[in-house]
Amino acid sequence: MILLTALLATIVIEYGVLLLLGEHRRRVLWASVAINTMTNVPLNLYVQLVSSSLTTIIFGELLVIIIEAACYYLLTHRVSQASVYSLLCNTISFLIGLLVYLIILI
Repeated sequence: MILLTALLATIVIEYGVLLLLGEHRRRVLWASVAINTMTNVPLNLYVQLVSSSLTTIIFGELLVIIIEAACYYLLTHRVSQASVYSLLCNTISFLIGLLVYLIILI
């Protein structure tokens, strides 16, 4: 259940960030759902089952940013746009997730 919740939250947040960045092409927006499914589930499984160290999480997030930037590049054909999409989407969803996690701990 936690994996599904994390995935759905990530999809909603990152879809919203893309909209706020002015992205309205349906193929890019729907691809973001597939891209997040490809990256979010494996990373969360790894963190939950193998290692939840800060180093692992940071390395995993950096790897996700690179993979997602490559995917966005295939859709946008612009390195800068793909990089911004990936970096902002992942940073914002990570920070919101971290905030929720910290609130739950309190």
